Amino acid sequence: MSAADEDRRFVLTLGCPDRPGIIARITSFIAGFGGSIMEAGYHSDIDSGWFFTRQAITASTVPFGLDELRARFAEVAAEFGPETDWQLLDSGVRRRAVLLVSRDAHCLHDLLGRAASGELPATIETVIGNHPDLADVTRAHNVEFHYVPFPKDPAERGPSFARVRELVDAHDPHAVVLARFMQVMPPDLCEHWAGRAINIHHSFLPSFVGARPYHQAFARGVKLIGATCHYVTAELDAGPIIEQDVIRIDHGDEVRDMVRQGRDIERVVLARGLRWHLEGRVLVHGRRTVVFS
Repeated sequence: MSAADEDRRFVLTLGCPDRPGIIARITSFIAGFGGSIMEAGYHSDIDSGWFFTRQAITASTVPFGLDELRARFAEVAAEFGPETDWQLLDSGVRRRAVLLVSRDAHCLHDLLGRAASGELPATIETVIGNHPDLADVTRAHNVEFHYVPFPKDPAERGPSFARVRELVDAHDPHAVVLARFMQVMPPDLCEHWAGRAINIHHSFLPSFVGARPYHQAFARGVKLIGATCHYVTAELDAGPIIEQDVIRIDHGDEVRDMVRQGRDIERVVLARGLRWHLEGRVLVHGRRTVVFS
C-alpha cells in the first residue's frame, strides 16, 4: 500500500437536530464494517439545538466503495430527521478551485505558490481577471488566465458576469475564490455558487464593510486591523464567516502601512479558510459556521 493510500480518508460531515445517541449511532455504524476513525470532531450548539460532527475514516478500512458507503449511511442519516444535512468526501479525489482576481496580486501569488508546493489540497484550474494585469503571474505557474472586461456602469455588467459564470462552470470547481476580485456578485450568481464561493475581505467583519476598509479603520483610529474569509451571499460582506485574524497597529501607522500589513494577514486568512473548506472542515448553519480546524 502506498503512502497516498494510507493517508486517504473518507470524510463524513453531518449537522442535525441534537438528541441523545447520535454519536453512538454513527460510531457503531462505522465500527460495524470495521472502519477506523482517524479524526473526529463534535459540537452541540445550545442556542440552536443543533449537533455537528466531522469524522475522518481511513479509506483502506472500508471494505466497499464510497458510493456504497453513502448509500448505507443515508439510512442512518434518515434516523436523525429530514432536516439532517450531511456529505461524504473522498480525500483521494483532488479538489478543483477557480480564482477570480482584479489587480491586487498578493493573494494570487500566495495561492498559486501553495498549490504548486502541494500545501493547498486543490488544483487551480484557471484564473479569471476583470483586468489583464495578472496574466503573466498566472501563466508563470502554468495556469490559464482569462481576461473578462467589466464596464464601469454596474448596470451593464450582466454579460461580463455571464461570461465569468460560463468560464467557472466549465471546471465544476469545489471552490470559487474571490482573491480580491473587487466586484459585487449579482444575487443569482451568489445563489448558483452558494457554499462554494469564498471571499477575502480586508477587514475584520462586520466592521468596515464595503470599499476602502483600511481608510475607514484609519479614520476611526483602530488599534487592530484584520481580515475575514467568508462565504459569498447576496448580502454584501455578510456571508457565513470561515476564518478571521488580526494584527496590531499603532498611532504611527498611516493608511499605506495598514494596507501593507493587512495584505500579510489577508494571505494567511484566505489560505486557511480555503484549505478548511476543501478538506470538508466547515459546516454552515444559517449565518454561522462550525469549523473543525
